[in-house]
Amino acid sequence: MEETRNFVQLRGAAAGEPEMSHENHGQRFYRFPFAVRRLSGQTDTLWVIATGDQLFRLLPLEGRRLAVDGQLRSFNNKSGQGSRLVISVFAQLLVPAEDEGEDLNAIQLRGVICKPPVLRRTPLGRCISDMMLAVNRRYGRADYLPCIAWGQVAMMTGRMDVGHVLALEGRVQSRTYTKVVEGCAQERVAFEVSIMHLLEQGEA
Repeated sequence: MEETRNFVQLRGAAAGEPEMSHENHGQRFYRFPFAVRRLSGQTDTLWVIATGDQLFRLLPLEGRRLAVDGQLRSFNNKSGQGSRLVISVFAQLLVPAEDEGEDLNAIQLRGVICKPPVLRRTPLGRCISDMMLAVNRRYGRADYLPCIAWGQVAMMTGRMDVGHVLALEGRVQSRTYTKVVEGCAQERVAFEVSIMHLLEQGEA
């Protein structure tokens, strides 16, 4: 049985041109904003990281409809600016979208709960559960991915303990919030996995 799972599929449109992200083993990686529309009409704008070789033949990028297969990755930002945990989609396949059909935002994860889940209720009484999932990569590294669940799924995950293996399907979403820093309100964006349903351990 596969111990971990991290697979993202996106279909949407590039919302900007790529900018340099980092260099690793002589290869340059770039990141660009990627807009995926929900059925509700709301748009999630996510960061996608790809190699220069993947991007070169697609330029100019902004407005181009693309299909992305990859993994959701986390990076611990030590610069002291912005969010400490940076979440992005690492593109393993990046190609023009074959049709003008509906946008797609789907993720499968299997990992281990690494912080106690927080179960709470909205003012209208709906259950929400927040948790952090550790998903191993090769070479001993792991991605730490914030997840959120609602309703019955929130009730189930909210009772789980640290160390519980969790397999799920959902979507990657962006959420704008306001944080007060030294008396000044700052608008920030958080990225998280919205859990649609839980999977049996053999499904993912």
